[in-house]
Amino acid sequence: MSTSRSKRKHKAPAFTAKNSDKHVLYQLSVQDAKVEVEFILDAYKKRNKKLPTSLREDFCGTQLICAEWVKSHDKRTATGVDIDKTVLAWGKKHNLAPLGDAEKRVHQLQQDVRAPSRAKFDAICAFNFSYWIFTTRDEMRGYFEKVHKALAPGGVFCIDAYGGWEAVEPMYERRNIKNKFTYVWDQDEFDPITHRVVNHIHFEFKDGSKMNKAFTYVWRYWSLPELAELLSEAGFSNVATYWDRSEEDDEEDYRPTKRAENQPGWLAYMVASR
Repeated sequence: MSTSRSKRKHKAPAFTAKNSDKHVLYQLSVQDAKVEVEFILDAYKKRNKKLPTSLREDFCGTQLICAEWVKSHDKRTATGVDIDKTVLAWGKKHNLAPLGDAEKRVHQLQQDVRAPSRAKFDAICAFNFSYWIFTTRDEMRGYFEKVHKALAPGGVFCIDAYGGWEAVEPMYERRNIKNKFTYVWDQDEFDPITHRVVNHIHFEFKDGSKMNKAFTYVWRYWSLPELAELLSEAGFSNVATYWDRSEEDDEEDYRPTKRAENQPGWLAYMVASR
């Protein structure tokens, strides 16, 4: 029998509810920071014929987009804004610290995204519908106005939205993630009078264990024309809606679009220029 050490690779432990970190699961299931950064870069370049340098990520959570932004170019800087110090600390440990020297180009702000900003940014983003936490027109317009003031001339504000006739129906949508666990989007409540929605994210694992209500969101469901009107009222110009024009389910091709056919479920982006 050989006494040499085996060079066999050790298998990573399987995901279970007990050993899994909900932020890791969320990032694997929901976020594609490279795609989002490329979208912001493209939107800015089309309007300014040059690439942006500074980004503010509102409702940044774990600051995954900030990390990807500074990785994409050694001159880029990012600021992440979130009110939750716990998730900011998680992001600093898991997403920023591994950047090495690039971490110095990322700034954290634990505060309300509506707090006045002295800094001016080339781009500001609020993705994953996080800004839907604002449930009245005055609140949403007020947030958009603060964003407008924080943008440098020519700056862009990028947000996303979801919809479709299934978007207001109680439903569970399951997706297998890398054959390791199942992501569950749970549309729990929708009020047709107020458009108040309650959604949850659950995770299910191969061993039968579950992480129920890992995340819960209480939002107002906003329509695209409502958002476009509020952006214009807040002072933005050239508000464009980006619709997925790809005919393949596994591909994406978001382009500025003025009219579209409704679908059971859709995701769109909006870009507003200062």
